[in-house]
Amino acid sequence: MKNREDIMKILPHRDPMLLLDTAELIDGASICTYTVRGDEYFLQGHFPGNPVVPGVILCEMMAQASCLLVEKNDGESYTPYFTGMNHVRFKKKVVPGDVIELKSELVKAKVPFYFVKCTASVSGELCSSGDLSFAVIKDSDA
Repeated sequence: MKNREDIMKILPHRDPMLLLDTAELIDGASICTYTVRGDEYFLQGHFPGNPVVPGVILCEMMAQASCLLVEKNDGESYTPYFTGMNHVRFKKKVVPGDVIELKSELVKAKVPFYFVKCTASVSGELCSSGDLSFAVIKDSDA
């Protein structure tokens, strides 16, 4: 299982935008977790007295988990760019103390583009799902 330090060797995201605590590949799927502490920047005004993780942040978490499916090991530096999302749904709110489990599965690849199905769950209950796409671009080509 990868921790935050391991994840930072694959993803260019850093605090406060690195939104994964652990990650592992199981049967070709990326399985990641994030524990909502309650002091995150995105909860400061969403909503006072009733903090709820914004849907856009759940989408970012699913996107980061998805990008872990494509790890380039050729010595070059790459950046994943979120290119789209379809059929995104929000089913249950996510609040401080929740441990979010993110699952991403590769559906199609047409390098440099990748298409994935994602879910975000808390205690086995679906919170969000969607079809996401991203491109992995070599930094010298960006």
